[in-house]
Amino acid sequence: MRTALGAVSLIVVMAATATTAIAETKPAAAKPAPAAAKPATTAAAAPGAGSPLLLLESKDWKAITAAAAKGKMCFALTKPQKMEPPGLAHGDVFFFVSTRPAESVRNEPSLQVGYPLKEGSKAVVDIDGKKFAFFTRGDGAWLEQNADYAPFLEAMKKGSKLSVSATSGRGNPTSYVFSLAGLSGALDAAAKECK
Repeated sequence: MRTALGAVSLIVVMAATATTAIAETKPAAAKPAPAAAKPATTAAAAPGAGSPLLLLESKDWKAITAAAAKGKMCFALTKPQKMEPPGLAHGDVFFFVSTRPAESVRNEPSLQVGYPLKEGSKAVVDIDGKKFAFFTRGDGAWLEQNADYAPFLEAMKKGSKLSVSATSGRGNPTSYVFSLAGLSGALDAAAKECK
């Protein structure tokens, strides 16, 4: 059943979309990417954006919808079960699978962290031994090839664990482990809401 997100859940969703560094410092003169090449953030703050609504909690995943300037968007999201190194302030870290029908985007996987990632670096996503390359920009990472969306999603649905290795803007190696339990239910709820 769809319910309004509580204050804590709302903060979690909004924190996932924020680009403010928590643990790392952004470069003073970061160059913005060209508009055509810049990936959309999962739930970019937009004028007139509606409050996120929780569609479903499915084990370790949640399905959420929100209104945005270009129309409704839906996403499944989860938080890591393990973050390395333990002494680093990682900020808010989430893995998303987003659908934005008005932009013809379906099941776009992405990672959001609480600090800038090393410019020009790659993040490696491993699903039970199968590796995928993600490009990084700012505090996020996206699958390099759109053609890999379907195989990546299939691997997620069949897998039990997703791990990510990346490098922070300060050069710190970081890694995250996410459970895939409940993913299918969250994806189904998001797909039904954002047909």
